[in-house]
Amino acid sequence: MNGVGYAPDGEIRHLDKRVDKNSNLALTELFHAGLLCNDTILKHGDKGWGIEGDPTEGALLVAACKADMDIKTVQACYPRLDTIPFESQHQYMATLHVGKSYLIYLKGSVESLLERCQSIMTADGQYKPLDSVKVHKQVEVMAQKGQRVLAFAYQPVPQDTCSIDHSDVARGMIFLGLQGMIDPPREEAIRAVQACHIAGIQVKMITGDHAITAAAIAGQIGLDETLKKNEIPKVLTGRELETMTDAELIQAATSISVFARVTPEQKLRLVEALQAHGEVTAMTGDGVNDAPALRRADIGIAMGITGSEVSKDAADMVLTNDNFATIEAAVEEGRGVFANLIKFLTWILPTNAGQGLVIIVAVMLSQPLPVLPVQALWINMTTAVLLGLALAFEPREPGIMNCPPREPDTSLLNGELIFRIVLVGLLLLIGSFGLFEWALMRGADVDEARTIAVNVFAVGQSFYLLNCRSLRYSMFHLGVFSNPWIWAGIASMTVAQLLFTYQPLMNQLFHTAPIGIIDWISIITVGLVIYFIINAEKTIRLHYEKRVG
Repeated sequence: MNGVGYAPDGEIRHLDKRVDKNSNLALTELFHAGLLCNDTILKHGDKGWGIEGDPTEGALLVAACKADMDIKTVQACYPRLDTIPFESQHQYMATLHVGKSYLIYLKGSVESLLERCQSIMTADGQYKPLDSVKVHKQVEVMAQKGQRVLAFAYQPVPQDTCSIDHSDVARGMIFLGLQGMIDPPREEAIRAVQACHIAGIQVKMITGDHAITAAAIAGQIGLDETLKKNEIPKVLTGRELETMTDAELIQAATSISVFARVTPEQKLRLVEALQAHGEVTAMTGDGVNDAPALRRADIGIAMGITGSEVSKDAADMVLTNDNFATIEAAVEEGRGVFANLIKFLTWILPTNAGQGLVIIVAVMLSQPLPVLPVQALWINMTTAVLLGLALAFEPREPGIMNCPPREPDTSLLNGELIFRIVLVGLLLLIGSFGLFEWALMRGADVDEARTIAVNVFAVGQSFYLLNCRSLRYSMFHLGVFSNPWIWAGIASMTVAQLLFTYQPLMNQLFHTAPIGIIDWISIITVGLVIYFIINAEKTIRLHYEKRVG
């Protein structure tokens, strides 16, 4: 069958010849089954052909159209009387229709249908015994190509049958055939899986599809990072999971990447097994039966397009485009946001510590305060807004997805940050307190000396801000102007400090006084010393980590 997407353009071909469904009654009934045992709507809109409902059922409608069937006409000729909805534990869906006779159409997994069928319809409409081994061999051929295979059957029932239940399809069904469909993995999904592996994120496939189909698709996207691309990974089926103890399940959940023919209850058990191993789990799902696993996972992710309302309500977040690559992009964005938060803390805590140390040392030495409370308030207010806020706009660092995941119980205030707080705090203490005392020794009045001390904090924090753009690399590695907000903030801070120093009203409000060019050179020198010392510390730490790693 040729054609792509949901556009009903194409035809059925065999050995390069067009197949006439009218010459094959079994083929006609096969497409009838796919069209009628179906809850999806195929429609044409401004953006082309699309569906409302399940993509697999949408593919069955398109296949029927390519067999020259008109959906509305067939549905009108065979109105539906009753339905047995699809349930994971049964793995099939059945519908009752009335036309020239009363018929049940059944679609579902190959295993569930074969155990209900004893005969198969031939091309001329006759019945013969069903060869299950032959069917399984054909399923394996299709599944190895990555096709999702569904089986179809039907059964005439007595007239005036108004409803059906599971007992009506338990036996005596007539096998019609198989339909296989494939949704080739998107290139962005393959790249996203690779990016997740590099980032230390395990990606697992938990599906209701046939084991061979799941393995083929997993091989195409390189799901198992221990294998080369297109190598077939090991697959565990739901039947194998049923026999496992909790300890065995934990071992399997952590070591195996592909699980097929899995029930909703087993999805929940797999999530719990991974959590018992200490893993942080993110679970995707779209069906009603996926809700327990979505709720239990640390991060439940429902599908926005194909997902049911129940799954969306149970999930923590909804993926509006149903694209796995979006999850990887969200992880990358989240890492960037978290990194910027750490950068802000790395910047604000040491600078506040420096202010506190200056006041503590002055009190202990019975010296005049280098920074008055109102001046400290000015520094905190202006630097937090004009300087610290700019770090929120810092672009993600290259290689941010090359780092392993952070342990959830890791403290934000680690040894590295504590060392940085002490180091920068001492540098600001020495710079501000030293220049304050030096100004007094030169005969400056206390207001001038305090103005110098306050400007040491403003300039020192501005130079230190350039260090905090990355906890490992210099700003030249990142790109000097890759974050223009940094420079806009420093420029605004410069203007604010000039007004703070020279504007008469500000002098009156904040007890400041104009200072000379020599004082500014000393202040900027302190800022440069802070920048180069912290940059040297980062370089030493980076080299040490590379050598240890």
